[in-house]
Amino acid sequence: MNLKSTFYLLPILLLGAAQAFAEKPNIIVIMADDLGYGDVSCYGATELETPHIDQLAAEGIRFTSGYCSASTCTPTRYSFLTGNYAFRQDGTGIAPPSAPAIIKPGTETIASLLQNAGYTTAVIGKWHLGLGGESGPDWNGDLKPGPLEIGFDTCFLLPTTNDRVPQVYVKDHRVLNLDPNDPLWVGMKQPSPDHPTGITHRDELKMDWSHGHNMTIHNGISRIGFYTGGHAARFRDEDLGDKWVEQSIKFMEENQDNPFFLFFASHDIHVPRMPHERFQGKTKLGYRGDSIIELDWCVGEIMSALDRLDLAENTLVVFCSDNGPVLDDGYEDGAIEQIGDHRAAGSFTGGKYSIYEGGTRTPFITRWKGRIEPGVSEQVVCTIDLAASAAALVDQDLPADACLDSMNVLGALLGEDGAQGRKSLVQQNNGGRRGNYALRVGDWKLQHHVSGKALNTNVVQELGRTDIVEFQLFNLADDPVETTNVIDEHPQVAERLKAKLNKIMEAGRTRPE
Repeated sequence: MNLKSTFYLLPILLLGAAQAFAEKPNIIVIMADDLGYGDVSCYGATELETPHIDQLAAEGIRFTSGYCSASTCTPTRYSFLTGNYAFRQDGTGIAPPSAPAIIKPGTETIASLLQNAGYTTAVIGKWHLGLGGESGPDWNGDLKPGPLEIGFDTCFLLPTTNDRVPQVYVKDHRVLNLDPNDPLWVGMKQPSPDHPTGITHRDELKMDWSHGHNMTIHNGISRIGFYTGGHAARFRDEDLGDKWVEQSIKFMEENQDNPFFLFFASHDIHVPRMPHERFQGKTKLGYRGDSIIELDWCVGEIMSALDRLDLAENTLVVFCSDNGPVLDDGYEDGAIEQIGDHRAAGSFTGGKYSIYEGGTRTPFITRWKGRIEPGVSEQVVCTIDLAASAAALVDQDLPADACLDSMNVLGALLGEDGAQGRKSLVQQNNGGRRGNYALRVGDWKLQHHVSGKALNTNVVQELGRTDIVEFQLFNLADDPVETTNVIDEHPQVAERLKAKLNKIMEAGRTRPE
């Protein structure tokens, strides 16, 4: 090859190298907690503003049929990481304070797939997927297995969820700043008759409980479960958002020269809602609205860091939520009294704990500057699909026995012309087989209320009852609010969807082999 040929070929080679690198971008998944479809202004909220999330949507794709796979946190997080429907494994319901690791070592996850592709991986924020072996976490020793045994290189965690004890950070395998002379004890039985609780010391609480959250008191708030000791390791609720941002930016700075995967697991809107003092009173919706504003600030800080590090055009950002909204979830924090005209689930019925659209259809945004053309998409995508889609993005083969329900919808996530989302989706309210289920196929949606109950205060308020007939059928194109059960008018459709739902649950997988 002569010099002239090399001169003309060089730009082509460089372009090819750049494109190859661009298809191995950094990946950041920002998962909000209890954020509803109508909780942010780019999805229609008018009673507060979320400028940073709005900017993310304006620069990327805003999905109108973006889903989580369950309407509670633990099963959605399990499904997001493993690519498997949570009902396929026992123990995937809402995890108690001292739950053992739900995702076992050796399980393929989105983190391990990306780790195998050369990514440095981290989870920062709420975990709520258990820690330790079958006997549960050793809070004073090594907390493993955990995230580092399923594909994460590092973690900085709220180990459970903040209405459950203990209020400590976990860094990799240890409780951070734990004093061995003040060991941490966690349990579900009162450690001593004089141990202060939300019942015995209710008049001293800075946030009162409405139901269930009345055991050990920390930071003026009573929780689910009991714990003692570990005082040097305990955090303030008000500082959680700042800590997640601090640790995330540190991780991004340390890994800016190589591909990284960051799972940013926010806790802001989950109870107890106690935003930092600088956000308190910034909305007219009480602490729940203020927590949404804090979440929006967190998103803005992450985006600003990407710009500062010159990583925005080499980073795929996915914004989603683990389930729909709930107002009273155990504390008297003004969420109901100050709701006003705000519709947390948008126009949809239901919210957290329900299989109505408000329980699982949430904000879902993808942004990759210079790669994704901004717009709005009606394609059906779900958090469970991120594992298979990420593997396809980085050209990583999926093992035949992994990510059994995760569909490759990468084209839809990137907004490619003609790309399709998933064709069907199972929605559930909690882990295990005893919950409620729904199946969406196209515009048809079948609800199967195994429990016969709505299990959500939003649904009870909107429908005026708790009892729900076992099977309901809706056409979402005509009735997205799910007000008119048309099962009697379309019995053949109902029977077809019943058979399909049963087959999916019994088959063990939906991803083609």
